[in-house]
Amino acid sequence: MEGMTEVNDQAENTRSIRDLPPAHYAFKIENFSLLSNTKVDSVESGDFEVDSYKWRLCLHPNGNKKSNGDGHISLYLAFSKSNAPPLGWEVNVDFKLFVYNQIHDKYLTIQDANGRVRRFHGMKTEMGFDQLLPLTLFNDESKGYLIDDCCIFGAEIFVIKHTSKGECLSLMKQPSHSSFTWSIQNFSALDQECCKSQVFATGGHKWTLLVYPKGNSTFKGKSLSIFLTLEDSETLPSGRTMYAEFTLRVRDQLFGKHVEKTANCHFSNSINDWGHFNFMSLDELNTLAKGFLVNNTLVVEAQIHVLTVVKELSGSCAFMHSNT
Repeated sequence: MEGMTEVNDQAENTRSIRDLPPAHYAFKIENFSLLSNTKVDSVESGDFEVDSYKWRLCLHPNGNKKSNGDGHISLYLAFSKSNAPPLGWEVNVDFKLFVYNQIHDKYLTIQDANGRVRRFHGMKTEMGFDQLLPLTLFNDESKGYLIDDCCIFGAEIFVIKHTSKGECLSLMKQPSHSSFTWSIQNFSALDQECCKSQVFATGGHKWTLLVYPKGNSTFKGKSLSIFLTLEDSETLPSGRTMYAEFTLRVRDQLFGKHVEKTANCHFSNSINDWGHFNFMSLDELNTLAKGFLVNNTLVVEAQIHVLTVVKELSGSCAFMHSNT
């Protein structure tokens, strides 16, 4: 079945012209006619190394008759016998093969169509193109591929190595213990600029509330400022953010007409707190009839509604195949 697939895929290749020579290897052949007139079925280049693997180019000057290459140049990329993969082991490769046009100083590039990746393994150590070019075209000196009985082929190889790393991101709604209540006693007597609550845990992280009794920044002396802080933000991997939707609340302890504001933030190593500078005016807060200060105690709450949760994936979960 695999052999049938390889034959069918031969027609599914993409050909293009470019100025840039192949990045990894050039295979020049002089006196090509002497080679093609002998009974030599194929010739191989020497080993060349790409991405810690050793490779060879295998050329059939009169076509690979065993694989539908009769009447064509056949060219293949092959694992060197010195490092051919053992059974049960594989290497996924995206490669291009080249033929140099000496008249136009350009390279005919042949590669599998649709970004197809070839899977080299212990039972399949050589892959390429049975019908790289028709011999009638290749041998016509006016076409530029064979000049003064000399021709040049090439290869460019990209080995796809699985890192065996990955992550799974999901949204957690209403995580357990998502609400936290903080009673701040002797509120009017506080002389510090900022008060921090005890740590509470939810969604696998540690949090605190920050309250500025007399306000912060441009709202100093005007408004109460409240923020939610991710206390263990340093545990987030560099470059990763954690999204959160939450509500901050000051409770009306007499009539239940609480003041609350929602917010959302992508917490990270560099952004570990988010909230409201102008949460509520100090005049409203200090009006005892409003019920926010009872027995000189202010009750502040945080409720987290949504969090992103990230879990690492093992290689077996993240990928269908592994090169190790």
